[in-house]
Amino acid sequence: MSRPISSTGLRWLWLVVVVLALDLASKQWILNNFVLGQTQPLFPSFNLYYARNYGAAFSFLADHGGWQRWFFAGIAIAIVVVLLVMMYRNSAQQKLSNIAYAFIIGGALGNLFDRLWHGFVVDFIDFYIGNWHYPTFNLADSFICVGAAMIVLEGFLPAKKRVKSEGK
Repeated sequence: MSRPISSTGLRWLWLVVVVLALDLASKQWILNNFVLGQTQPLFPSFNLYYARNYGAAFSFLADHGGWQRWFFAGIAIAIVVVLLVMMYRNSAQQKLSNIAYAFIIGGALGNLFDRLWHGFVVDFIDFYIGNWHYPTFNLADSFICVGAAMIVLEGFLPAKKRVKSEGK
C-alpha cells in the first residue's frame, strides 16, 4: 500500500537538508579561511583547528592506503538507505525517532560528501583540557552523536509515554 509521504517520517527530510547545509557551510568556511593545521582559539578549552580525517571516528583506519575511503562511503550509503526506510515506515507523528534519524542521515551525508569530493573529512572542532585534546571532529559528527543519543534515550521512555509524546 502506498501512503502519502506527508504521513510518514519522510516528512522530516527537511531537517536532513538543514543539517547537511550547516555541515557543508561550516566545512567550506574552514577550507576558505584556514590552512591545514591552523588553530584559532575561541574560548578556554575550545579551538577551531583544521584537520583532515582519512579514516572514520578517531581517525580509525586513516593510514591504510585509501581503500577505507570507499569502505566508509559504502557504510554511510547503507546507513542512509536503512534510516530512510525506517523513516518511511514511521508515522510523521513519531517526532523523536524521525528527528534522530534525520540528524544521523544529514551528518552521514555531510561526511560522505567530504569523502567523495575531497578524499577526506574536514574536521575542525577541538576541545581540550590542559595538554589533552579530544579527537578533532565536525558538525556532522555532532549531529550523528546527538541523533544516536536520542535513539538510545527513546529506548528508556516507557512505551505509553513514547506513544503519547510521538503523537503530539
